[in-house]
Amino acid sequence: MVYTPEMVRIRQLFPAGRIISVGEELSEGFRNTGLLSTVLPGSRIAVTAGSRGISNIPLIIRTILDELKRAGAEPFVLPAMGSHGGGSEDGQLRILKSLGITERSVNAPIVPCVETVVIGAMADGTPVHFNRAAGDADGVVVVNRVKPHTAFHGEVESGLCKMVAVGLGGINGAETMHRRGLGPAIVESFRLASRTVRLICGVAVMENARDEIAALRVVPPEMFEQTDRELLDRCRAILPRIPVHSFDILIVDEMGKNISGTGMDTNVIGFWRRFGGERDPDYSTLIVLKLTPGSMGNAMGIGLADLTTRRLVEAMDARLTYANAMTSQWALGRIPITLENDRECIRAALAHHSPPETARIVRIKNTLELEYLWVSANLVSSLAGRKDIEIVGNTHPMVFDESGFLK
Repeated sequence: MVYTPEMVRIRQLFPAGRIISVGEELSEGFRNTGLLSTVLPGSRIAVTAGSRGISNIPLIIRTILDELKRAGAEPFVLPAMGSHGGGSEDGQLRILKSLGITERSVNAPIVPCVETVVIGAMADGTPVHFNRAAGDADGVVVVNRVKPHTAFHGEVESGLCKMVAVGLGGINGAETMHRRGLGPAIVESFRLASRTVRLICGVAVMENARDEIAALRVVPPEMFEQTDRELLDRCRAILPRIPVHSFDILIVDEMGKNISGTGMDTNVIGFWRRFGGERDPDYSTLIVLKLTPGSMGNAMGIGLADLTTRRLVEAMDARLTYANAMTSQWALGRIPITLENDRECIRAALAHHSPPETARIVRIKNTLELEYLWVSANLVSSLAGRKDIEIVGNTHPMVFDESGFLK
């Protein structure tokens, strides 16, 4: 008889704190700062829209556009995604649509443009690329979520500065930034751009552990770096993580670009999976089961896994994935051992552990939604007494459908 692991559903009790009226909070931010007072009537203002699944992003974009219209401007949405969407205009429009951003939903035109111009060079001669449509506009409002990056750690990671340096740098800028080293390149490139093009302001978004808006900042360009640093520190403190440090097998139900730049956030599955170093959390085998529809076929980060399913590989668009991987890190596009279904992947992982019955297993939906997850029964005792953990289900074996996929 084949062993089937016994699992228990648990809930992490995350700190509260979210913005209830996102649109009102954002409008108030514009009123209080007066940052749109210099916008001239009839000005064409670009509002950036990235590729990440940020909470309430259609509402955020529409509110910004409405505020610009009140100031007399003629705003438009500009996809700003670096190499995502294959670096093509059609690909980036598809991503925006998957995020709920359409001309109808935001009541404004969307102007895709992947062409870039070189606006200068960094100290070592590395060229700085900038979106042509953004450069031709009368000003740019930069929008992005602030969070820890999956490829490096520093004082400034994902946020407003990165949107300027990489998002608005297009595929050419993304390639040069990665070759130069994202950590130092982002700030230097942003500083050059801020002196060269007209950045009106930035809207920095921070989410809590439940993927809800916890902070919104409307700031001038000279405060981009400070805002990125401050919100990053806050974000690190509340970043949701796997509540078990040491186990054997991690099962990730889904991965995708709309979840993380690497499909699975390395700050959750372990930074060592990408770069080596301290194993935190410490486990041996990573299984990823499927690709989100919102990833549009981009399976960037699949190379972080040890085992995957044929279903995921068949959903992968090699052109999009490899374009992204060649911009960043080739290994992230490599295909791991591919088996027929979820059941075969889990059986293979258990067979690699001896004896299978002692394997300690953690299963998560994805690396963004970590409030609820599953742990094997032999891990429950290690969580006993923790005030941040709640057992919400009875112990039961993993259940598969007739095709071998987890229910």
